[in-house]
Amino acid sequence: MKYNAIVVGAGITGAATAYFLKKREAANVLLLDRDEPAAGGTGKSAAIIRQHYSNPLAANLTRESINILSALSEAGYQTGFARTGYHMLVPETMLEGARANIAMLTGIGIATELQDVASSRVAEFANPEGVAAVVYEPDGGYADPVHATEAFVNAFKALGGEFRGRTPVEALVGDGERVTGVKIGGKTVESNTVVNASGPWSGRLAESIGIAMPLRVVREQDTVWEVRPGRPVPEGPVSTAVDAIYLRPLGNRRFVVGRGFPKQYCDVDPNDYKISADEEFVSDVLERLEHRFPVFRGATRVDSYASLYDVTPDWYPFVGPRNRVEGYADAWGGSGHGFKLAPAIGRRLADWIIDGGIDDEFRRLSHDRIAEDNLFVQKYGGNRG
Repeated sequence: MKYNAIVVGAGITGAATAYFLKKREAANVLLLDRDEPAAGGTGKSAAIIRQHYSNPLAANLTRESINILSALSEAGYQTGFARTGYHMLVPETMLEGARANIAMLTGIGIATELQDVASSRVAEFANPEGVAAVVYEPDGGYADPVHATEAFVNAFKALGGEFRGRTPVEALVGDGERVTGVKIGGKTVESNTVVNASGPWSGRLAESIGIAMPLRVVREQDTVWEVRPGRPVPEGPVSTAVDAIYLRPLGNRRFVVGRGFPKQYCDVDPNDYKISADEEFVSDVLERLEHRFPVFRGATRVDSYASLYDVTPDWYPFVGPRNRVEGYADAWGGSGHGFKLAPAIGRRLADWIIDGGIDDEFRRLSHDRIAEDNLFVQKYGGNRG
């Protein structure tokens, strides 16, 4: 059987794309994964959802994703989405940029404001030293990355979509100008369109037929801590640009805590990297965490681990078809933004594939922006957005 579309990778981006392709009534859609849904970087994501971006496209995509996750939850699917609000602690050096961002965001209808530390909801548990202001976004929050991805896969299957887990794709079929399917178990499965949503493995898949992939695969570490009883804790996620860390609640007084930009990134082989966190990293995170949030002093370390980021040259994903490559679409390069953008990316990419076109703003995410010298530029640097 020839498929209308094959989506390779059942992380959050691939799962959402497959779901929206099927929702648009694409006849035969196949979703493949080398393991199970969210088994790669998605499942280890902190899954923080915030619209505070310096680019209107990313902000609008996140707003759209919030609505999609809400609708999926209301339809009875478990996503773990919690609209708790989002806070970012800003140093003096970033204050001007934060004000400009807030002006842009409010101008496009996103609720956000700049607060004094003392009057903010973080005042009772955050050390105000070095914090010039707090960005507050009431519609921000977080989700459960595994449950949310499974929700898209289950919704996709409920519409008649076909999912095959533990089915590695060995290569694309075709050449650098036309893709006609994928190779599984030495056999060719044909498709009108193949969506490469395989995250850190996207490069090897595309390069199997000579499609250029400017992809970095870097190791990303996180820790999990449990706060002692009787102490006030954040209800929702908090990023601190002062200390370059972020945290978000897991429930039961537990929090995932990681490092934000600026930091060193270590390029690795996605099939061969250290999956446990470095002790130096754990110690560094704990020192920063206890300084900024004294309520974490004496917290119990529950877990620490490493996963992967698939990173593009400008830290924005590559999404959509390419000029001069028929039957192929990119959907990779989350660069740390992937989870919050993915539901909206999945919907818009499905529209692009089925309708044969998309608006110019979203089209800019295409890999073609490299040849057009039209890369994204961010106010804060790295994957801060």
